[in-house]
Amino acid sequence: MKKKVVFMIINMNVGGTEKALLNMIAELPKENFEVTILMLEKYGGFLDLIPNHVHIEYVSLYDDIRDMVNNPPLKVAWKTMEKGKVISACSIIILHLLSKLRKERSIFYFYLLKNVPVMKTKFDIAVAYAGPMDLISYFIATKVNAKKKVQWIHFDITKIGFNKYFAAKVYKRFDKIFVVSNEGKEKVINQLPVLKHKTEVFFNLISANLITEAAIEGKGFQDDFNGIRIVTVGRLTVEKGQDLAIKACSKLIENGFNIRWYCVGEGDSRIRYEEMIDNLHLNEHFILLGEDPNPYQYIKDCDIYVQPSKHEGYCITLAEARALRKPIVTTNFIGAIEQIKNNETGIIVNVDEFDIYQAVKELINHPKQCREFSSNLSKETHNNKFEMEKIYRLV
Repeated sequence: MKKKVVFMIINMNVGGTEKALLNMIAELPKENFEVTILMLEKYGGFLDLIPNHVHIEYVSLYDDIRDMVNNPPLKVAWKTMEKGKVISACSIIILHLLSKLRKERSIFYFYLLKNVPVMKTKFDIAVAYAGPMDLISYFIATKVNAKKKVQWIHFDITKIGFNKYFAAKVYKRFDKIFVVSNEGKEKVINQLPVLKHKTEVFFNLISANLITEAAIEGKGFQDDFNGIRIVTVGRLTVEKGQDLAIKACSKLIENGFNIRWYCVGEGDSRIRYEEMIDNLHLNEHFILLGEDPNPYQYIKDCDIYVQPSKHEGYCITLAEARALRKPIVTTNFIGAIEQIKNNETGIIVNVDEFDIYQAVKELINHPKQCREFSSNLSKETHNNKFEMEKIYRLV
């Protein structure tokens, strides 16, 4: 009999968490596993990449509670009051005050989900995959019937407003907590020492063969630029550090380097970055390519890959650049030192635009070093089987 597994996420936006999920599903034999993806929102550039054998379900109630989940409670209460729903507004205010008193919002999520029944399907494994997100953790903990429950942590919990009081209460209901890097695991244990016994590292999976195939299939760059091409992949958000890349690019241009920096990704910081690019007169030098499910076509054809993130959990795009054996410059976020051997397979720098500039300049000026990095990366292997054993042990 097939084992039933459900992964809960926000949506299928083009991002590292969603990519890691697709890679994991590809490793689960469909003759042995019946997989369901449970989403809060019905959209995303990766929706079409979900295999046909995977079931897709949505939390229909989320449209009604999105504002209360994402906006300040007092603002929501005021809007509710304006609609004439006085009792509901008062309930929100009371729940907000109770949550403040208890320093965590589990009672608030209980109220939001009070009319949502427990899912009828009984799963062997239920995974709060888009983590940490409190609503998803609470939903899996209370609204999903499963033999084993797993909380996944993809991010640096010291950088994202992690509520250790909520986690200490709700994560007790989970059988396993997977963290995507060793550094990330240590931070979780530091915040939640009582859960040390159930916390384990699970590195994000990649398929070097599929990445290489996709890179070859894509058309890549369509311009006639003949200088040094630099690529960065990631959502256009503050934490991904494209502002640092833009400033580093400006410094390179000022110092006479013939470079063009391409950024693959989309996000809510686009307007801000477009203004930065315009103000620094980089319109011909820093190119926002937008969202593309196949960034590998650009990574394959670039001369240097740069990951300027301010914080990450593991950074799957960095792993993908490694798989394509590109000379790499990365900032020193959580997980970077687990992927890159400094000055052997890439250069790790501080989260600083000048340090990024210096490292890129060094690689441009020393092509032999670039070749050595690529050669060293070619010796690496990606052991997905070792990680997947951690899933098989749960069933």
